[in-house]
Amino acid sequence: MALSDQQIQSLGNDALQRAAAGDFAGAEALFAQAAEARPNSGQLLHFLGQIRLKLGRFAEAREPLERAASFLPKDPSAQVNLAGCLGRLGLHDDALAALERAARLKPDDTAIAHNRGRTLEALGRREEAERAYDAALAIDHRMLSCLSARAGLLAARGDWAGALADLDMALTARPDDARLRLRRGELLLGQGDWWRGLADHEARLELTDGDLWVPELPLWQGEEPSGRLLVYPEQPDIESDAAVRDTLMLLRGAEAMRTRGLDVAVQCAARVADWIDLPTMRRDEPTQGFTVALPLRSLPHRLDWTLQSLPPPGTLRLKGQASSRIGWFARTAPPPGIVVDSNPDEVARCGFVVGNDDSIAHVAALLGIPTLLLLPNSADWLWGPRRGPSPWYPSLDVIAEDDDEKLAAWLERC
Repeated sequence: MALSDQQIQSLGNDALQRAAAGDFAGAEALFAQAAEARPNSGQLLHFLGQIRLKLGRFAEAREPLERAASFLPKDPSAQVNLAGCLGRLGLHDDALAALERAARLKPDDTAIAHNRGRTLEALGRREEAERAYDAALAIDHRMLSCLSARAGLLAARGDWAGALADLDMALTARPDDARLRLRRGELLLGQGDWWRGLADHEARLELTDGDLWVPELPLWQGEEPSGRLLVYPEQPDIESDAAVRDTLMLLRGAEAMRTRGLDVAVQCAARVADWIDLPTMRRDEPTQGFTVALPLRSLPHRLDWTLQSLPPPGTLRLKGQASSRIGWFARTAPPPGIVVDSNPDEVARCGFVVGNDDSIAHVAALLGIPTLLLLPNSADWLWGPRRGPSPWYPSLDVIAEDDDEKLAAWLERC
């Protein structure tokens, strides 16, 4: 049965009220009914597409939004919402075309310029993306999302000062924004600036949508604890290589605290518990008797470390056995003609080790075995920006993973 204009208007009003109340599913059904009765109404189609975007049904939102954009050629919001939908579907070229149409309709709109930047980034066109962010910030120099996005691009091309300036500007407007503080901390730590970066890096613990594991204990702030102190890897999977690697690298902090008389235990993977001479516990064990906890990656901040004043490495029950064997545990293949051992169970019997930033290389370095670490450009901030002899382990050297010349020179000394 055909609906009258009055009935369609009533459906639209009811749908808007439901949407305002958060009932998007109910609103979607009413808008769909109204749009079916008036299939050429750009406004109804636009509303229907927007509601489906709210519901995360991006594929179903595409058709009404495309039709709305064609029926509403002078409405920039119709083009912007279509672009958002297409971007969610990975159709970034089509999304960019819709944003170009929106920009022609509303050339001085910061949100459109910002969305162009994001879409250009998704297409790998970073220089154009940076110019789009520049255009948005020329209109509104305090647009937080643009400042944060441009900071990422500037950092990627090595303009650390520009990136930090953008984040500082954003934090002036929103000083308590944990995500912005974390980004600034990561940038500072990437330059080796622990003095300023470590405090900001603690903002990661304030993010509730992150993937960090947190025990049900108060965070240790450096005070004298009234009970036991638990240190733990923050990875959700405590048996993962990343968790084991962090435990081995930062174990020294737990040992240093025990020398100060603190009752510290390390929560760790089962295999690590067999290697170290500290009280340990499994993740599934109750934390009765513990009053505070601290993630391993917060030890540098809480104990005031610098790369120049690291405590000595932790100790293992394992003992190395002198030999001339070369253990090769790197992702890249060894050079031709080099005889290597790649069995991780035999690392203690190797005289030399080449590896990446994983648990095997850390075991070798803790055993005092001459070890060469091959790091990518995006290496963990704990290593600092410099390469060469590492402050973390006396027997460890660090080079870029693509530095074949230094690799060959190091192998010649084996």
